[in-house]
Amino acid sequence: MAFRIPGIRKASLSASKGTNVPKGYLAVYVGDKMRRFVIPVCYLNQSSFQELLNQAEEEFGYDHPTGGLTIPCSEDEFLSLTSQLGGQ
Repeated sequence: MAFRIPGIRKASLSASKGTNVPKGYLAVYVGDKMRRFVIPVCYLNQSSFQELLNQAEEEFGYDHPTGGLTIPCSEDEFLSLTSQLGGQ
């Protein structure tokens, strides 16, 4: 069963290494499998998302292994957070 979370876009596998990100969005990598998500840049202003950014800075500094922004949490946690942000 599939469901859609407003405001978040899952990157397709064919575009996972590309730079195909719409204006106003940002690609992030999440979870053990480094799954790529494309999120609205407005999420960066939210305090709950800023906590994740602080964790990313502590864990990776500014050298992210995927070349993109890596978020150090599980996919489930990330989807839960973004679904709350999308509903605001």
